[in-house]
Order: sequence, then structure tokens, then C-alpha cells
Amino acid sequence: MAFSAHHDEDSVKEHFETDEQIESKARSLATQIRKSKHFIVFTGAGIATSAGVPDFRGPSGKWTLEAQGKRLQTSSQCTLQAIPTQAHMALVKLQHDGKLKYLVSQNCDGLHRRSGIDADCISELHGNSNREFCIRCGTEYLRDFRAVASHEKTVFNHRTGRRCALCRGDLHDSIVHFTESLPQIPKERAFDAARKADLCLVLGSSLTVTPANEVPEVVGQRRGAKLVICNLQKTPLDGLASTRIWAKADDLMVRVMQHLELSIPAFVLRRRLKLQLTPKARGCQLVITGLDVDDTPATFLQSVKVERRTAKTEPYIFELRDDLVSGVEFMIELQFMGHYGEPNLTLTHRYNGGWEDLQCSYLLSYSPQNASWTTSREAQPLSGQL
Repeated sequence: MAFSAHHDEDSVKEHFETDEQIESKARSLATQIRKSKHFIVFTGAGIATSAGVPDFRGPSGKWTLEAQGKRLQTSSQCTLQAIPTQAHMALVKLQHDGKLKYLVSQNCDGLHRRSGIDADCISELHGNSNREFCIRCGTEYLRDFRAVASHEKTVFNHRTGRRCALCRGDLHDSIVHFTESLPQIPKERAFDAARKADLCLVLGSSLTVTPANEVPEVVGQRRGAKLVICNLQKTPLDGLASTRIWAKADDLMVRVMQHLELSIPAFVLRRRLKLQLTPKARGCQLVITGLDVDDTPATFLQSVKVERRTAKTEPYIFELRDDLVSGVEFMIELQFMGHYGEPNLTLTHRYNGGWEDLQCSYLLSYSPQNASWTTSREAQPLSGQL
């Protein structure tokens, strides 16, 4: 990966259009989205600034401050506690309604995945600070902590110090540093989506980082396809844009959704819990693991308590005295990482004698607005191994 971060005053100057101009362009964009057969979105750091995540090229952005010899004052907790923005959630709604076919992002903050975007509908070209993978078998893991190497020797040493639960291979972070190549599969899927796209919307990107910026460029250069750029600073691709919008991502997307007559959903944090019961000569064994909504192994618990026994290491394994007889219940107390103030949750799993009770999963949904959990047992048992 290479980049061209210009630090002259004109390149970081922010431009704002009037409300009337933004409204008119939002109405036009909504019409284009309705007519589009293959609509894609390309996002940069600007989509997350209203969530408190700093951008790169704005007046207080990382690159801008570095060019001035200043340090960015922010915490590693920033992205973990950030609530996905209205623009994030608008994209979730568009994707779930079938209007948004693919999302390409330069961001490493993990907010798109957390917001509810389907994992198979996004390319995180520069990685995800909450995602690591096994260098041996390729298994991915999502974490409710920064799964990033310490860089004690070099930034190109991606080992996180953890090992794969399946094959014990070294886990590597997914962050792509400058001069490193983009991950092959996300890159191929991004460019494939661009070649199919008849409409591409850029939200909050300076479009200076290569080769990521070549994705919207593919759309802008193709006859019959339209490139729409929404960013506060100038970009190198402005000349290819059929529509140029000088606005914040939220300000545009709220209006676009109104013209599409679609409501922007509130952010809900969704987790899944996998339970496996195994009968023993005496009692039984209960194994609990966390999953993301797409079955990716996920770490979001600090501890699990069953029958006064507490486990703090994944997978959470309990050797229990209760025999597996119909009607037996297991009280499971979950303690979360708590980045959104999640309270502990007590889940009751009842064994009714059926095979579907031996291996199953629960969907856990948390509303930061109400500070409350809702749970539901999923209809079908999970397949595969722990």
C-alpha cells in the first residue's frame, strides 16, 4: 500500500455547501439509488468522525497534525466505545434491503462490521483492528479489544502473541501498513464489485491512498457508470465525479434516506453464544464459546459463571454434577467487556431431552440506548466443530 498525503493548506481546507444544495443533491442521489442495478459504497475515515473517531486529512486529522509536528491526542478505547453513526446505520439498512450490493472501506475501526453489515458484503481493505487470523489455517477471530501486534521489533511483525484455538498456529493482526500489499481476497472482491457497479458513492474519503482509491476510479472511468463523491476536502478523483457533494456523511445520508422513505435503524450490538452439552458417566460437560453473527469466533466475554464456578479463558468449559435428564436447567451468567456499558446477563438453558438441546446457539442483542439485553434461542442447531 502506498499513499499520497498532501499537507498544503488547500488540500486540508474544508468546504461546506448550503442546506439547500445538499438537499437537492441528496434527492438526486436517492433517485439514482432507486434506479441502480449495482450500487456500491466506498468509505473513508470521514464516515466515523461524528462517532468520535478522528480522520486523517481534516484540520485535526492524524496526517495533518503529523505534518505540523503535533501528536494526535486519542485513546485506543475510542473505536471500541464508538457508536456507529447515522451514515453507518443507513448503509446497514440499504444493504439489508438489497439496494447496497457491496461496501468497500479503508477504515480499520471495525465499526462497519459492528454496525451489522454482512461480512460477505464488505471488503475492509486496510484491515480491522478487532480482527486477527491464523497464519496456518486461516481461521479469523473477532475481538472486543484491539487485536493488534505490539510492534516491539518492527511494524511489519503482525504476530499478536495469541494462538489459534483450532490448530495452535500463530495469530496475526489484519492491519495493512504503508508499503504493504492489500489482502488478496478483499482486494479482488472490491475490484469485482467496482467493475459491476453502475453507481458508486464515496463517503468521507480523501481518495489519496493507493491502490484502494483505484476502486472508485474504476467506476468513474467507465462509460455509463456514475461516481458520486461526498467529502469535505478536495480529492484527486473530483474530475471523474458526476456529482460532487461538500458535506458530512451523516448530513447527506439522513437526507438520502428520507427521500428513499427508509428509516435509519438504531444501532444494536448483536452477539451469538454457542452451547454444547456432552453427557458423562457422572454429570455432564458444558462448553460455551462466543460467535459473531456470521459464525466467526468472537471474544466479547470477560468471564462466564455456571453453578458458582467461574471460567475466564476461552473456550469456557464446565464439568457439572447435573445429569442430562429432561427438565434440568443451567443458569449461565455472562460478564461482558463492557465497552457500551453492557450489564451482566443471566441466561437459562433448559435441557428437554432432545438432540437439539445438546448443541445450540443464542442470539444476544444489546441496545446501548436502553442499556438492556434481549435474548432468543436460534431455531436451528449449529454445525461444525468448536
